[in-house]
Amino acid sequence: MIKISTNHAPAAIGPYSQAIRIDNLLFTSGQIPLTPQGELVGGGIKEQAEQVMQNLKAVLEEGGSSFEKTVRTTCFLADMGDFAAFNEVYGKYFTEKPARSCVAVKTLPKNVLVEVECIALCK
Repeated sequence: MIKISTNHAPAAIGPYSQAIRIDNLLFTSGQIPLTPQGELVGGGIKEQAEQVMQNLKAVLEEGGSSFEKTVRTTCFLADMGDFAAFNEVYGKYFTEKPARSCVAVKTLPKNVLVEVECIALCK
């Protein structure tokens, strides 16, 4: 088991790792719309989803993977009314269409609009 950490994504805000690699699988922690410096991204769902994807990209790359090698994602939205707008951003990054669950939750950390985690194959 290898803990993955990169300065190109925000540091964990709790007792967890950005990702864990076991053999050829990478399990990311949920990424929220914080910059690598820890600043919350303002705007709506599209702006926040873009930052989440940039964070996931950095973690995936550090772990030896990519969006194209992702096999499963779990997406959490603060409002299911943002589903279509979120999908616009999500679809630009996850072009291989991994398996996915997308659910609305009552509250996300720091009251953000979106959080995404994934499982991916490694090189």
